[in-house]
Amino acid sequence: AASAPKPLPSSGPKSLREMPHPLATSSSEEMGPALTPSPDLLLPRSIADKDLSLPNGTPVDTSSPASSSSLLNRLQLDDDLDVETRDLFVTVDDPKKHVCTMETYITYRVTTKTTRAEFDLPEYSVRRRYQDFDWLRNKLEESQPTHLIPPLPEKFVVKGVVDRFSEEFVETRRKALDKFLKRITDHPVLSFNEHFNVFLTAKDLNAYKKQGMALLSKMGESVKYVTGGYKLRSRPLEFAAIGDYLDTFSLKLGTIDRIAQRIIKEQLEYLVELREYGPVYSTWGGLEVELSEPLEGVSACIGNCCTALEELSEDMTEDFLPVLREYILYAESMKNVLKKRDQVQAEYEAKLEAVALKKEDRPKVPTDVEKCQDRVECFNADLKADMERWQNNKRQDFRQLLMGMADKNIQYYEKVCVTGW
Repeated sequence: AASAPKPLPSSGPKSLREMPHPLATSSSEEMGPALTPSPDLLLPRSIADKDLSLPNGTPVDTSSPASSSSLLNRLQLDDDLDVETRDLFVTVDDPKKHVCTMETYITYRVTTKTTRAEFDLPEYSVRRRYQDFDWLRNKLEESQPTHLIPPLPEKFVVKGVVDRFSEEFVETRRKALDKFLKRITDHPVLSFNEHFNVFLTAKDLNAYKKQGMALLSKMGESVKYVTGGYKLRSRPLEFAAIGDYLDTFSLKLGTIDRIAQRIIKEQLEYLVELREYGPVYSTWGGLEVELSEPLEGVSACIGNCCTALEELSEDMTEDFLPVLREYILYAESMKNVLKKRDQVQAEYEAKLEAVALKKEDRPKVPTDVEKCQDRVECFNADLKADMERWQNNKRQDFRQLLMGMADKNIQYYEKVCVTGW
């Protein structure tokens, strides 16, 4: 952290370790061992796995939450990054409402603490609105087309359903934006991106927004239009498996999301009935003095159950649903990267066919074809490494999410309902 950072090479198989990344600043220096995707990349861990063993229902992993309060903020972002080795910390907090003549919007404070040499100061504090985060994500997609860019929470809200200036909505969005930046911070390539640096440090981001795309951005953007109408012959088996996995994953998560929303709706309807039901006993107790004490007790118990059910519904809404939606969006982001990989492969196949049609005796393959092949291999390596990282994050996030939700339900039924009645 004390010296200037160097551009990181693509993470992938050993044969790609010394290969310069054609879509980033060139560097022939080796940055250390590459990350190799695990054999079980697309296979979910079984219940018998070591880190999932739960004797007597008690989690062995010390990273599991003692309680599920503020669960969304405490989801593990990555297994392989130790806190002591990190040199960049970013947080999003302190939302503020701004009312102007033309518009009303919310800004968030982005605080950065770092020991990296490319930062002039050890600490920064800037204010950003949602569209600034959107600008950052677009820039990352343009300049790092081979990598999976974390998703942002949806921008638009169904009119009349959610007030985007309500305290609950703003807090949910703040948590999502905070996690978005932490995902980028923990990434070995994205965290060194020049646009990310500008986002964290620039007092006036509008000046950078007005600038045209830099060379890297243009190179990244060109990936979208390289095939010239050529259709990809066939996606390699490992990437076809990733595509199938993402389709199934999105489908099942969508089903879980709909079921969770239906459960919340039913809980809220039940809550309305309970609130009307409790006072009936108080009124009854006032009419029959001999029964007033037990009737008031029943009324108080129903009131306690109302409070507990309201908290349970809030936990589902604020902690459970946002994680489901984030991973639905994450899957879509991964599908987009997969499509870009296919486009680069299609370009490579088209160039090979063009060379073959010329039927010329050439001592070697043309340079542009070799460069295109390098791009395909770099895309493959980056995509596999990011997929493995995403799978690790997903396992951690969902393990803690589901355990936290189970804890909350146990507390609701045990401590409030059973004990109360």
